[in-house]
Amino acid sequence: MILYPAIDLKDGRCVRLLRGDMEAATVFGEDPAAQARAFVEAGCRWLHLVDLNGAFEGHPVNAAAVEAILAATDVPAQLGGGIRDRSTIDMWLGRGIARVILGTVAVRDPDLVREAAAACPGQIAVGIDARGGKVAVQGWAEETELEAIDLARRFEDAGVAAIIYTDIDRDGAMEGPNVPATEALARAVSIPVIASGGVSSIEDLRALKALDILDGAISGRALYEGRIDLGEAIRLLDA
Repeated sequence: MILYPAIDLKDGRCVRLLRGDMEAATVFGEDPAAQARAFVEAGCRWLHLVDLNGAFEGHPVNAAAVEAILAATDVPAQLGGGIRDRSTIDMWLGRGIARVILGTVAVRDPDLVREAAAACPGQIAVGIDARGGKVAVQGWAEETELEAIDLARRFEDAGVAAIIYTDIDRDGAMEGPNVPATEALARAVSIPVIASGGVSSIEDLRALKALDILDGAISGRALYEGRIDLGEAIRLLDA
């Protein structure tokens, strides 16, 4: 399993939200590039970046911060938030993002996901963010009646590189991940699944690893607050 340290960007700063609420943002740093370097120096092999403003506005907003991170580090990064058309996908891949995450458009324009996955093998992931099992879009501001597992199955034959599954009610709450829901989704598809939302301790990572079916896990607040030691976590997941 791969551990993906999360760098969530709001107004050019590193923040963490509580259950997706933009008004409940905790600022953890004014220099995202410096934070990215620190994660890399601690041994991470991937970075998980989110343009939070972009997710709400539907287009890239924190591009300068993302580009600073890319310039400051030498590990691959995946990016989500406000990527809603082919030109934006191509723009980010052209600027050095290793993998783009498509969330809202996976619901609203699944053909775009399929087209991009075919044109850019290994570089397209689907972000499935769920509250109570139902998919939410537009930066989690709008809920749908679509079940997370049903959405995942729609892309079974699309060639996407990964599904990033986030339980919104756990995100930033430091209450542990929704292990049963994550396992159920991962076992429902053959696409690699990355767990997100609530990963707040080494024990959480150990529980996810024990499922023996996940490709990776994302953690943010726990790393910033020192509840998870990045080096220890990487050793655990590598074992």
